[in-house]
Amino acid sequence: MRRTTLDLWVGFFVIIGMAALIFLAFKVGNLGAANGGETYVVNGQFDNIGGLKVRAPVKSAGVVVGRVKEIRFDPTTYRAVVALSLDASYKFPRDTIATILTSGLLGEQYVGLEPGGDEAMLQTGDALQITQSAVVLEKLIGQFMFDKAAEGSTPAN
Repeated sequence: MRRTTLDLWVGFFVIIGMAALIFLAFKVGNLGAANGGETYVVNGQFDNIGGLKVRAPVKSAGVVVGRVKEIRFDPTTYRAVVALSLDASYKFPRDTIATILTSGLLGEQYVGLEPGGDEAMLQTGDALQITQSAVVLEKLIGQFMFDKAAEGSTPAN
């Protein structure tokens, strides 16, 4: 009887531990239950998306208002097309600016939305007119080094 009770408690704690690990795996992988409410999808074209991934957050004023639904390459414009699934309870003006930002210096990338002043709101299927691509750290460092090398090679008067 005593051994059965002990086995029951051990099994109970093992099940709780497994459930906690599964919950953490979903949280880390951004696979948690998506907001079950209504959403609408808008597209934005970017010259460079850096390390942006599907399911990355879409934030406005630091608040998550949606997720990246799809990323594809447009062979006619040679640009990346990013589909953003936004929560229907958040309406944005048509002249909203979408920027690919990074959390911290080397953190995850996300899409930041800065609302404009237009009275008309974005609808499903609309395209964001103003986008700003990701800042690629390697490109900035290369440009800085190139500029410094060019300064050093100019002859002194």
